[in-house]
Amino acid sequence: MDTARAFSVGLTGGIGCGKTTVADMFAALGASVIDTDAIAHALSAPHGAAMPALLAEFGDDFATPDGALDRAKMRALVFSDASARARLEAILHPRIRDATAAAAAIATGHYTIFVVPLLIESGTWRERVTRVLAIDCPEQVQVARVMARNSLSEAQVRAIMAAQVTREQRRAAADDIIVNDDGLEQLGPQVDALHARYLTLARARGK
Repeated sequence: MDTARAFSVGLTGGIGCGKTTVADMFAALGASVIDTDAIAHALSAPHGAAMPALLAEFGDDFATPDGALDRAKMRALVFSDASARARLEAILHPRIRDATAAAAAIATGHYTIFVVPLLIESGTWRERVTRVLAIDCPEQVQVARVMARNSLSEAQVRAIMAAQVTREQRRAAADDIIVNDDGLEQLGPQVDALHARYLTLARARGK
């Protein structure tokens, strides 16, 4: 796939908004989904391609007993130290970019959806996709979902949210918005409608 010409969507949203759920629904309709979070997890899993560089930069005590990145320890560090976040991103982002491009090159779906949690924050992804789709829900819904899913405190969840753009900024930056605050019955029609639109746009683009 030529990502410069092929139709693509950058799917983003705050933590707990339901990005994976929506992406899975698009995949079921025939879109190729490339999840940058999944790529990052693979890179930092046991024997992951980024692990030697991560441990060289941060030390062996940032590895779990099985050799993966200790994500809880790294999360605590980067939220307290902006320079540590920059060092982490300098290692991971080029590798994520390369893996994403490789996956896009062999994608066979009707169009490609890149799931990028920090798409708006990154400053570079907007130019790499045709449209931006934001998954949106009220902040209190985000907090409740993440507390239940990740066993984090409300303060921890809100600290993560504070490192992301606001709900209003994300909505303003998006070309399309899906509201996810009332279950799968609400999501289905929104996904179906956007899928139909994306198919039309993809065909017009010559994919």
